[in-house]
Amino acid sequence: MVTDEGVRLADELMTVNAAMRRLVRRRLREEVPPRLRPAQVELMAVVGGRPGISVAAAARELRLADNSVSTLVNQLLAAGMLRRETDPEDRRAVRLELTPAAQRHMADWRDRRARLVGTRIQELPAEDRAAIAAALPALGRLLTSLQEPAEARPNDTSGGRR
Repeated sequence: MVTDEGVRLADELMTVNAAMRRLVRRRLREEVPPRLRPAQVELMAVVGGRPGISVAAAARELRLADNSVSTLVNQLLAAGMLRRETDPEDRRAVRLELTPAAQRHMADWRDRRARLVGTRIQELPAEDRAAIAAALPALGRLLTSLQEPAEARPNDTSGGRR
């Protein structure tokens, strides 16, 4: 059973996380073209992390419909950010790869994001920086827990609901 404290922490964490992601994304998008949509950047991150991934596997990972990911793929193909290769083992399937331009874009995005957020972290008092550093392992465990199916967690009382 979720306690009031658990609900409060979850709400605050998700609110801060969403606001921080939006603000960082907005700041970074102000600086440099091409202006890719967040869903396109998320797909590029998935493809960058798993070169050769299929459209269906990318859709599962992003928790989107196959046709939605296909639309994003076509947009990124047209923008020169993705390359689609026929799977040598299954000629009906395609594998996705980032183009060199997309790799540069993603590396630049990560570097600029790290500099932007890193600069602001350095401006915080030492005790705030220490609190953020101390929270990271627990946040990583929370992320891992959220990635597990409900059935895999014996103490799950949500009845399979999220």
